[in-house]
Amino acid sequence: QLQLVESGGDLVQPGGSLRLSCAASGFTLDYYAIAWFRQAPGKEREGVSCISSSNGSTYYADSAKGRFTISRDNAKNTVYLQMNSLKPDDTGAYYCGADIRGCRGVDDIRSGWGLGPDDAWGQGTQVTVSS
Repeated sequence: QLQLVESGGDLVQPGGSLRLSCAASGFTLDYYAIAWFRQAPGKEREGVSCISSSNGSTYYADSAKGRFTISRDNAKNTVYLQMNSLKPDDTGAYYCGADIRGCRGVDDIRSGWGLGPDDAWGQGTQVTVSS
């Protein structure tokens, strides 16, 4: 069974940092693009960042550029999202997903990213940025 488990979410003050982890079980992440999404109450799900399986190329939403860094450790079967200079607007439930086809479509909620028969999603971890 393909399974992703997120961890690392917490309550943090504005300007603080968090590192989210996305660990896979039941399959190896080596062949998958892994993306982080977030969803705030009343807002659409947003693709925050993605890292490809092939050459490690990355994608960042404009809101994440310069502050977030995605990385993967295939030996640990885990992908990380380092988030610095956090803002209240970063608050939301963060989910990681795996798509064997790549990162294309992460920025479009209508693309069907992560909905293929070989894809997987985690249950989410909550990030709250507040003073």
